[in-house]
Amino acid sequence: MAVYDLEEQDKLEDLKAWWKQWGNAIAGAVVAVCVGVIAVQGWRWWSQHQAAEGSVLYNAVNAAVRANDLPKAKDAMAQLADKYGRTGYAPRGALLVAAMLFDSGDKAGAKAQLASIIDRDAEDELKAIARLRLAAIYFDDKQYDDALRTLDAKHDESFTGIYADVRGDILAGAGRTDEARTAYQTALARIDAKSPYRSFVQVKLDTLGGPLTAAGAPAAAPSPAAAPK
Repeated sequence: MAVYDLEEQDKLEDLKAWWKQWGNAIAGAVVAVCVGVIAVQGWRWWSQHQAAEGSVLYNAVNAAVRANDLPKAKDAMAQLADKYGRTGYAPRGALLVAAMLFDSGDKAGAKAQLASIIDRDAEDELKAIARLRLAAIYFDDKQYDDALRTLDAKHDESFTGIYADVRGDILAGAGRTDEARTAYQTALARIDAKSPYRSFVQVKLDTLGGPLTAAGAPAAAPSPAAAPK
């Protein structure tokens, strides 16, 4: 029995020595894990709470836009951006208000709303839409270089066709016909052949003299019967 007692004592002493060397590190790791779990749970609760509160203000923005009440839309949007700017509702509300501001003639206000989407940590798709609309405003003001720079930003492949189409509009407006023709050709190549939108791009390309040939020269102009009415 004494032999076993000595063995147990030795094991206990080894354990004490081991814990003396590593105990603080292990305890710290355990605390860190616990804090991490609590933080994740807290973040989830906070995110859900923010999203719920943000949805109320987004609905207020949407209702004001539908009622064509610009002051209410701007007020609700200001609160949404200030209190819940990190939720997905803020950029969506900004898109609605930007369109409303543009229609009312407040291009500066529309630009500010769209810039807020591009500058914040919004979803890539929303940023791509905001850039398209911002480029359209620059185009409307004949600020062609600013419009083209806006479209130069990286975007998802699904937007390549419409980006190329808008680029073609800007280049055509700037009198850069050859580049516009190339942009429209790119748009036609990237837009689904079954999409009705494709026919509008084709009309614009035909108006400029048709698609490029393989050698890079314009194809023959369409016959009068094929020309758009």
